[in-house]
Amino acid sequence: MPAQIATTDDLRELKIELLESIKQLLKEQNGQITKKWLKSPEVRKLLGISHGTLQTFRINGTIPFTKVGGILYYDSQEIQRVMMEGKIQNIL
Repeated sequence: MPAQIATTDDLRELKIELLESIKQLLKEQNGQITKKWLKSPEVRKLLGISHGTLQTFRINGTIPFTKVGGILYYDSQEIQRVMMEGKIQNIL
């Protein structure tokens, strides 16, 4: 099999294609959470709530959680769902 030589123009074109692909992926994410499981501090920061409020949400079932070895984990898709359910549409 013959060897192919990559020129600087080939590398530059590859770089541009990669950057465009990365930009497209970031645009498609549109600020969505990428991690599957979030810990309590991450959820509190994301929602802008206190420890007590998060505890209330757990107790009343607003936000489902999983406890593994004393650490609470929250499914990021469930957090997104809760946020969308609470979304208020302003009608002018």
